[in-house]
Amino acid sequence: MSKPEGSAQQGPHVPVLLAEVLEALAPLEGARILDGTFGAGGYSRALLNAGASVIALDRDPSVLPHVERLSADFPSRFSFVAGTFSNLDELAGGPVDGVVLDIGVSSMQLDQAGRGFSFMQEGPLDMRMSSEGESAADLVNGLDEADLANLLFAFGEERKSRRIAHSIVAARASQPITTTTQLAKLIEKTIGRKPGDAHPATRSFQALRIAVNGEFEQLVEGLFASERLLTEGGRLAVVTFHSLEDRIVKRFFDPEKGAPTQSRHLPQVTQEASRWSPVAKARKASDAETARNPRSRSATLRSGVRTAAAARSLSYAGLGVPMSRGAA
Repeated sequence: MSKPEGSAQQGPHVPVLLAEVLEALAPLEGARILDGTFGAGGYSRALLNAGASVIALDRDPSVLPHVERLSADFPSRFSFVAGTFSNLDELAGGPVDGVVLDIGVSSMQLDQAGRGFSFMQEGPLDMRMSSEGESAADLVNGLDEADLANLLFAFGEERKSRRIAHSIVAARASQPITTTTQLAKLIEKTIGRKPGDAHPATRSFQALRIAVNGEFEQLVEGLFASERLLTEGGRLAVVTFHSLEDRIVKRFFDPEKGAPTQSRHLPQVTQEASRWSPVAKARKASDAETARNPRSRSATLRSGVRTAAAARSLSYAGLGVPMSRGAA
């Protein structure tokens, strides 16, 4: 006897701000939702359990076991496409009612030492989500000192980036830096560590991961792709995990936030029609959720509803996207 669709129990992975994301994308019964950052499938499963159909995207080949489970549990309402969310409008296969994006590295990736995302575990200095292109080791061992310092400051907001870059260049002159712990120990030795503070390598690892995977470019392109894909009434929910990403999303939803102040002595620029209205206030995880899942402490959800205004051309202007010569 075959089991009813969706009868399997949810796995142990629960994404952050799940209830808030479901609320932002509601109503879900009968809706068609694109999950642009599938990961372990937590959002997709919850959306399916709420009655939606889901098209999921991911560029990480390690997600396939999670894809297979959802395909078996929801054969008529779940589909998966391998690819990046930067061109999600081309991969959606038709109109959708909502898009959800969970930006950044997943706990699943952090837990795999061989992927090189975590400074807490010994592994190759890799950090590639798609296992293609330049690795973190290529950047650490190949960039000149000025570009490396610029990268760490721009993408990680690391105030001691010059000292770290100088130490890296000196160390790699003797032997290449090839493992996560090798780099983490070098950074800790360079800038020290105070009791109770985050690990001193946190910001540098963030910066390298963002550069390796082109995360800011992916985010901006994904936001504009969502704007092209969604028609009036469509909903977009975006979860970010640090202030640089959140600033981009905030200004995307409300371009006036990033626009320069107009002088009253000059001709006034006509304000463009809004593409997103209403735009919800930023949501943070509850105390109960942060107690269950410390990773949720840094998460921010922003969401909006698509208006009838024509989609904008892709532009980085006014979004506050950090630029780094070393990441080019």
